[in-house]
Amino acid sequence: MTNTTKSSGSPAAQYVEGVITTTGKGLGFVAVGDEAKREDDIRVETGFLGTALPKDRVKILLHSKVPGMQQTGEVVEILARAKNTFVGTIEEDGSTFLVPQDTRIYVDFLIPNPPRDQKLNGKKVLVRLKDWNDPKKNPEAEIIEVIGSAGDNETEIRAIVLDKGLSLELPEAIHNEANALHKNAPAFIAEEIKKRRDFRGVTTFTIDPSDAKDFDDAISIETLPNGDIEIGVHIADVSAYVKPHTAIDEEARTRATSIYLVDRVIPMFPEILSNDLCSLNQKEDKLVFSAVFTFPAEAFSNPKSKAIAKSDWFGRCVINSDKRFTYEEAQGILDKKEGLFYDELNMLNVIAKKLEEQNKEAGAITFESEEVKFVLDENKKPISVYRKVTQDTNKLVEEFMLLANKKVAEHVSAILGKDEDKGIFVYRIHDEPKQERLGELVTLLSSLGYKLPLKEGHVSSQDINKLLEQIKGKPEEALLNTATIRTMAKAIYSTNNIGHYGLAFEHYTHFTSPIRRYPDVMVHRLLAHYIANETASKEEIEEYGQLSAHSSEMEKLASDAERSSIKFKQAEYMSERVGQEFDGVISGVAEWGIFVEEAETKCEGLVRISDLGNDYFIFEKENYRIIGKNTRVRFTLGDKVRIRVKSVDVERKSIDYELAPTSKLA
Repeated sequence: MTNTTKSSGSPAAQYVEGVITTTGKGLGFVAVGDEAKREDDIRVETGFLGTALPKDRVKILLHSKVPGMQQTGEVVEILARAKNTFVGTIEEDGSTFLVPQDTRIYVDFLIPNPPRDQKLNGKKVLVRLKDWNDPKKNPEAEIIEVIGSAGDNETEIRAIVLDKGLSLELPEAIHNEANALHKNAPAFIAEEIKKRRDFRGVTTFTIDPSDAKDFDDAISIETLPNGDIEIGVHIADVSAYVKPHTAIDEEARTRATSIYLVDRVIPMFPEILSNDLCSLNQKEDKLVFSAVFTFPAEAFSNPKSKAIAKSDWFGRCVINSDKRFTYEEAQGILDKKEGLFYDELNMLNVIAKKLEEQNKEAGAITFESEEVKFVLDENKKPISVYRKVTQDTNKLVEEFMLLANKKVAEHVSAILGKDEDKGIFVYRIHDEPKQERLGELVTLLSSLGYKLPLKEGHVSSQDINKLLEQIKGKPEEALLNTATIRTMAKAIYSTNNIGHYGLAFEHYTHFTSPIRRYPDVMVHRLLAHYIANETASKEEIEEYGQLSAHSSEMEKLASDAERSSIKFKQAEYMSERVGQEFDGVISGVAEWGIFVEEAETKCEGLVRISDLGNDYFIFEKENYRIIGKNTRVRFTLGDKVRIRVKSVDVERKSIDYELAPTSKLA
């Protein structure tokens, strides 16, 4: 949005509104359009930020444009604060200040009236920002909660969550309401069973991580008398228990997602629901919302046959899971070709592999990603780190969940057609890459001898898959994988369907995890309306658009918190290994140095430009590299290097590496 105002005898003054990003050095960038490139952002130099803090919506006065230079401006008004609570560490030196945990905040907060009955120096606290109108003074804040001593596990994990504006504990009223639901459950379930399709006599099991406590999906399989194979994807029917606008529902709406930290889960629902009443526990009658698919016998028996469902059915059911498998247990049975439910697992695995191949042929983009897991001692200190291995059983579950999500979205879209009066739906959408980002990727690829065909600024997901196959095993694979991922948009929730580019699905939703994602609860409620030939209520139609946007934002905050908890544990792990050498891969390049990811633990740290050698280094952003002006030594994204742990700041979750003497690039 751009406004132009004129005053008598003066040139026109131009203003824009946007969201500001700040750095710890007091520099700002204001994004005016969606997904704007940093080069197109308005640069706010030190001294012109006013009282802006990260992610505030601000009004900017544009400075006169200098040809060939980035547009600059200054903050003239704070239109909306992104947040008013902050976490940091107390420093006392005559006065009491809070040093913010968020390194993007360039100013310390003054605590004018700290509690005098506590020793606060070095403690982490949660504060509320008071009015800050004078940029020449420190912002003032008041202490809401003393979290604990910096560096302590409970303190740091709590600080991570609170600093994102999230909360760890559920209010007491929520637990009371959940306990009442649990108490009345036996009679409710008995009555519900009479209304539902009964799968209790069909082989059904769950497959989950070994440390999972909430089981929200199960799979059933049965060979029908005519030889067809009926596969049911059964999802915990949370919406049968949690009704709109109850205390539990309102809290879940606010949270929108469970948060999975290294050492704990912060559930969206009370554990008596998520781990007990709604969880599809072994040998218990459970209420589910199901997507049931019928495949021809050839989908399993004929290797050349496609796995395409002949029919599908959606509705509420009851199941009783025969077995709670871990991924490892189920994989062991497949590998040995014998054991409990081997025939069923094998049949599912064969069909899942065909589904995966069909999705890939249709253009589903498959990026290889590695997830790290920590082994913690009794004090929750990391004693080892390992990489999570993706096996056939992981993919088996994933493919059937993808199928259910896709088919539910297709089913509802067919019901609604183009008649918006019938209602709305909550889709999981993924936009195609922005043209500017694609242009940068194409330039990089060309410099390395690769081509990515663009048609009017667009690229097909099939062509991206061909590129990923082409670079597999090549020295530049890591570089180009990372560069390609960075061109991708982020998937979000929306009532406006544009399809899912990354999965190559025209219709897609989230149906399979209502215990940990609120959008799935919305999807269940809407699906129930439509299969009963009902329309969504006027209230739901008004609410669900806003709730979709809110859920997308909360998903991002939860993801940020999860990453912060990993960074904390990685820093804690490496703090015991200062001076030790490791193999690493350059994971990022910047004006101030290179980021290196340790090969085994994925612990990322910075090698500062001053530690790269006795040379003047030039940052080539478009080529993802730094080059020594005199030595011509190159540090490029994806290069393998040998590093040594130089120092670690656990509280700031930062690791400093230096190139080891044995490094080829040292």
